[in-house]
Amino acid sequence: MRDRTAHPLAPLAVAAVPALAWPTVWASGVPTGLFPRVALAGISIFGAAFLLAWAAETAEKDVSRSFAIAVLAVLAVAPEYAVDALYAWEAGVDPGTAASAEAADLAVANMTGANRILIGIGWSAIALFTVYRALKGARGTTRDPHVERVDGFLADRIRLDEGLSLEILFLFAATLYAFFVPLTGSIALHDMVVLVGLYGLYILFALRAPPSGERHVGVPAYLQSFPRPKRVLTVLSLFVASGAVIFVAVEPFAHGLEAIGARSGIPPFLMIQWVAPLASETPEFVIVTLLVLKGRSSASFNALISSKLNQWTLLIGTLVVVYSVSLGYYGALPMGQRQMGEIWLTAAQSYFALALLADLRISVREALALLSLFVIQLYPAFHTFEWLLVFTGIYLVLGTALLIRRRRHLPRLVGFVRERVNGAKRDRSDGLIRPR
Repeated sequence: MRDRTAHPLAPLAVAAVPALAWPTVWASGVPTGLFPRVALAGISIFGAAFLLAWAAETAEKDVSRSFAIAVLAVLAVAPEYAVDALYAWEAGVDPGTAASAEAADLAVANMTGANRILIGIGWSAIALFTVYRALKGARGTTRDPHVERVDGFLADRIRLDEGLSLEILFLFAATLYAFFVPLTGSIALHDMVVLVGLYGLYILFALRAPPSGERHVGVPAYLQSFPRPKRVLTVLSLFVASGAVIFVAVEPFAHGLEAIGARSGIPPFLMIQWVAPLASETPEFVIVTLLVLKGRSSASFNALISSKLNQWTLLIGTLVVVYSVSLGYYGALPMGQRQMGEIWLTAAQSYFALALLADLRISVREALALLSLFVIQLYPAFHTFEWLLVFTGIYLVLGTALLIRRRRHLPRLVGFVRERVNGAKRDRSDGLIRPR
């Protein structure tokens, strides 16, 4: 009997159909109810996430994984930029009024909420899901090469590639600077210059790193077999198409969820700070879940860290630019006392999370600690400025203790960055980080 094996691009076509669900309805102008709109937009985001992930994996043959995933991360979180830009614009429409001050606070609240969700839920949940999936029913073995079984209470862990040291160091630098941003009571031009400059330098380093040349199976493997000009055009087309779908679909998805939350009696401020960012981060969560299902847990953390880096740098810079354009002249985006505390808490959470990754590993108990600290903060009584400072202090104390304990790993991180940027490949025999 003749082999009727499906064409390698069949999954691409299958993913494209749901991806076009909402854009088709949107372009046709057909009115939809709240729940159908949310459902169709969510389906499109899910399909576009597949296309975006395949594009990034295909690109790894020609560029470094960091650069490919940096592009993926920017496209995946672009909706978050749009939501924040909307509030920053509204803040500049009528400066000096209560409405302007409220819009400025909402812009900062949405940005800090998105960043804390990305670490508090994203990093921790992906770590827990990765270990659970790799170890369940495995009879002592793991399906993901990055998952390690370790004796001790919840000690099983994920071992990350040493290449992630580039993202970790740049995110650490941006995090340290973020502590100084609230001191002026605003997000100003010099903040944009420093933070956007850090991201630009990161992209430059990522471009200098050699292509990963990583080979895949399925759709990415087939696309990587194309001649280079055709392959590059295909990757760019997938990036543009999937990014456009996500951008069009997330706004009705996020606002639809907000409307559902409002009907359920959730306060508007909490909707803006938590529900809207959670919805806009959906593409990113779908993509990293797909990577985990492929046994690429280290790549999934690469995507999460890259997303955090671009939100913690480019997103802050975007707020200043949009606010100034709305004003018609340069102006620093003002923030209230509570939003100052929100930025300090967000920076402190990032500091603690990076301290956990100082040895390029994260265990189940560390992921649970990250998740638990985040969930506790959601209790309404802890939403005052004083409590924000208390949690900031807790993160700082824990993070500093971890960095002191793991101080011998810090020079190694710097060394890994130097080797990676220079394209050096050197065998390691100390057992700390296994060669890729």
